[in-house]
Amino acid sequence: MGSVIRPSADLRNHYNEISKQCKESRDAVIITVNGRGDTAVLGLQDYYQIKSELELLRTLAESEDDVKNGRVAPMQDSFDDIRGSLLGRNNG
Repeated sequence: MGSVIRPSADLRNHYNEISKQCKESRDAVIITVNGRGDTAVLGLQDYYQIKSELELLRTLAESEDDVKNGRVAPMQDSFDDIRGSLLGRNNG
């Protein structure tokens, strides 16, 4: 699977076709302006999935950095902190 490339005029003239193509193929459609790549069009479901995956990767990278730099605590301390935060939220 690869991205499909279409001219910007197709957004105006063939939007429904482009939308359907994004949803069915789950690939991006690259829109060109004057023959150069300008915009990527994705189905909304794929956009949200990519955004969630990126956030997960950022969190994992931050966690790995914490471990490398010794910013760790015993698991029970972490659970106690989470529990305290949740109880504080429920009581406040």
